[in-house]
Amino acid sequence: MIDKITYLETDSEKFPLAFTLNVMEALQDEYETLSKWSELIRNQKEPNIKALKFFITEAINEGIDIENEKSDEKRAPITSAKAGRIITEIGFQKVAKTINKMVSESVKAKENSKNVKATKNQAV
Repeated sequence: MIDKITYLETDSEKFPLAFTLNVMEALQDEYETLSKWSELIRNQKEPNIKALKFFITEAINEGIDIENEKSDEKRAPITSAKAGRIITEIGFQKVAKTINKMVSESVKAKENSKNVKATKNQAV
């Protein structure tokens, strides 16, 4: 995993999104597995709004937390209602595209980091 921050931008504000182990844990706590959550938001007929808002709230608050650790300026976390307004202003398709890209980039980085092989001289 990498702590890469992606941004969602409205007309008036920029919100950091981070897909970290903390966000994955929150998704598992709420939806049992990441697969169940993913199925809910990827439903072609009608994505589950609660699951989408939950993710956006968790991912933005994680991004805010990461940025707050690196800055003297402390930004307050957002609420689920604020997440809904952000999604409404930006639009479902753009938010979904951003989520897909962020999650796949984070997962690729995780897979690449654990595929390091020992050399012949190293004990396994």
